[in-house]
Amino acid sequence: MITEERVRYVAGLANLTLSDREIHRMAADLSGILVHIDKLNEIDTEGVEPMAQVLFDNEETATLRADVERPSLSNADAVANAAITSGGYFKVPKVIER
Repeated sequence: MITEERVRYVAGLANLTLSDREIHRMAADLSGILVHIDKLNEIDTEGVEPMAQVLFDNEETATLRADVERPSLSNADAVANAAITSGGYFKVPKVIER
C-alpha cells in the first residue's frame, strides 16, 4: 500500500505541489495499481515463452519500418527551430530553484 507520506516524498522529488485531496487520491490510485500488478503476478505463465517483439513472427503484417542506414540530422538542422541556442546546443531556462 502506498502511503500519503510516500506520495508527498515522490511529489517533492518531482518538484510537484499537490493538494491534500490530490495526495489522498494519488495514494489510493497508486495502491490500486499495485494491487492490479499483484493480481497479474498470480497468473500462471509456466511454459509461456517470453517475447522480445510482439510482431516478431508476423513479417508480412509487421508495421515497423526497415532498419536502413541513412544520414543523421546535422547539428544546425537540429537546433534550427530552437528559441535559444549557444555553441550548437539548446539553451533552456533554469527550472529548479531549491
